[in-house]
Amino acid sequence: MATAVPAERDAVARAFPGPVRETPLPGAGLHRVADDWDLLAAGVGPALAAACTASALTAAALDSRPYGLVVSAGIGGGFAPAAPVGSLVVADEITAADLGADTADGFLPVTELGFGTVTHRPPPALVHAVAEATGARPGTVLTGSTVTGTATRADALRARHPRALAEAMEGFGVAEAAAAHGVPVLELRAVSNPVGPRDRAAWRIGDALAALTDAFGKLTPALKSWNPHE
Repeated sequence: MATAVPAERDAVARAFPGPVRETPLPGAGLHRVADDWDLLAAGVGPALAAACTASALTAAALDSRPYGLVVSAGIGGGFAPAAPVGSLVVADEITAADLGADTADGFLPVTELGFGTVTHRPPPALVHAVAEATGARPGTVLTGSTVTGTATRADALRARHPRALAEAMEGFGVAEAAAAHGVPVLELRAVSNPVGPRDRAAWRIGDALAALTDAFGKLTPALKSWNPHE
């Protein structure tokens, strides 16, 4: 499971009983909980998240214990009113919000320029199981290198991505690393603030971290019972 910062990683870890064991990696460290879950504070932004997640995936593969699933988890902004502060969102699409080109005729995603991808889709059965277990709402989670801080930017993202429920900075990078290793990916976000004008007084980071802990307490059985071949 990859988070951006240690506070998110530790919020996830609190959902698991028992001690935490740390394993060093280049640029990061894995925290192993409950014997078979590895938690990684992979860094802020899609590039660092991709690099650190790829490092963990490679290390596991070389150790002959490849991962069967990568989870991008943490807090994020929610698009009101569909994803209010304190709610959970599970991505059925992990989308790079602004990977492409601005033109006189509007924004062109990188796929229309003939390169790569802008969306990764987690396994639908897994998304459904997570939504059932946690109460998370399924929808698009956007990844950007710049957090939205104005109503104008929020409106532009809504228009470009009408199914978007949340915004964060790491999911697409984590998904790119997982895809390169042929491993399925999931993204779960607890909403700490509305997407729009930057108002620190409206942030509820502590509440979102608590919601993340609660979600992973409910989520573990769904992850363990998920059959990737379904």
